[in-house]
This record gives sequence, structure tokens and C-alpha cells, in this order.
Amino acid sequence: MLDDPRGHYPIALLHLALEKSASHYKPEPSKRDQAQWRTLRQLESGNGMDVVWTFASAEREQKLLPVRIPIDRGLLGWRLLLIRQQDAGRFAGITTAAQLQPLRAVQGHDWPDLPILQHNQFNVTPSTYYHGMFAMLQLGRVDYFPRSLSEIQSELQTKARHHLAIADNLVLYYPAPLYYFVNPDRPQLAQAIEQGLRLAMHDGSMQQLFLQHFAGAIAQAELAKRRVIRLNNPFLHPDTPLQDDSLWFNPELGY
Repeated sequence: MLDDPRGHYPIALLHLALEKSASHYKPEPSKRDQAQWRTLRQLESGNGMDVVWTFASAEREQKLLPVRIPIDRGLLGWRLLLIRQQDAGRFAGITTAAQLQPLRAVQGHDWPDLPILQHNQFNVTPSTYYHGMFAMLQLGRVDYFPRSLSEIQSELQTKARHHLAIADNLVLYYPAPLYYFVNPDRPQLAQAIEQGLRLAMHDGSMQQLFLQHFAGAIAQAELAKRRVIRLNNPFLHPDTPLQDDSLWFNPELGY
């Protein structure tokens, strides 16, 4: 992928995992910036792509080979609301899902978040263009843009000209495993990545890398001060390791 702050941690972790597993694989980033659905199709066909990281769903896990360790500990599912600065007062009075549902959100048309929000009765406008979603919000075509707490601070900085802000008192949460997915014909690569991730978890190097990238964003989110609106995600694979607390972010621990 082209240089994108959202990719810094997954790339660093992939290098760490392959180093820990003492494998011969040397990852090289793709130089093409393309839609998520196109990237996944390219991975499935084995056409120049061996591994990607993306939000897991049962459908994706049927077509691709998942490494079922949520690489960001599920931070992707902790969603702060990106809003227009002038709407801060309007959102300050919202405390329930029922109040939020009629307002217009925006999400990528091929993102798993879209059907999750729709399943939970949220009013969501799909979009095909990542950068265009910020413009849609600025222009008032939508009311808010739910973004992961691991993404939103860097997006505020890069999109400063749009005059956006984070709603003060809310956070959405739904289980959102971010996995490495591997071409189905490369099971040895998937095994090397999983082995390396588990070794990095065991020796603490994965935690160190996670905190290096996300501790600041977690602190800035001030989750303890926010009302958590929990949503159902019915699109997960049955083998999603939801019961393994060691794999998932705990707001009380900050990790």
C-alpha cells in the first residue's frame, strides 16, 4: 500500500511476527492504492498479493485464509464519532443508540462496518471513496463518521482543513477482529505469521509495539468518561476467539 498512517502498525507487526518465527519471508508493501474489495479479490486469486490485514467477517474467512489473532486487540471496533466542529453541542445531548440511529452516518460501501450498523438500525450512507467521506461530512451530507480510536487522531490532523471534531461523550463498540489474511494457497505463510504473533505475545514484544503505536490515542480517547453504546455483530465467523480475553483490548487496563 501507499504510505498511510493506518498501515504503520500492521506492517511493523508483520515484520516482527516473521522475525520471531525465523521464517525466510520478507514482506514488501504493495505500491498500489485500491479499493478494499479489489485488494481482497487480488489476494484470493493470488495475483501479486500474499497477505493483507482487514476487518474479519464470516464471508471473508470462507474465501481467504485467516490468522485468527486480532492484531490490534479489537481497537477497530471502538468507534468515536467524527463530527463537524459546529455540531459539538448537538451531539452533547445524545446518550442512547435510539437518539443516534436516525442521524446519518457514512461508511465505506465494502466495509464490514456498513452491514453491522445497518443491522443495528443505524441510518448509514455508503461511499466508495475514503477521502470523499470526510468531504461528505464537512458539507453536511452526513452527520457523523464513526472511526476507530486507533485511526481518528491521525485523521483529524490530516483532514484539518475540514474543520472536524470528535463527539465528546460517546463511543460505539462492536467486536471487530482485524486479522492478517493470507492467500489460501500459502498455508505455510499463515502458519509462520501465527507462530510469530504468538511468540511476540508471549515475550511481550507485541504489547510493547501495540503501546508504542496506540497508547497516546487510547489516553486521548478518555474512554472512562464516555457512554459505551454496544452493538451486535452477527457477521463474525463461529471460530472468532471472542472468549479469549487475552486477545482483546480492555479499557480498564489500557491494553
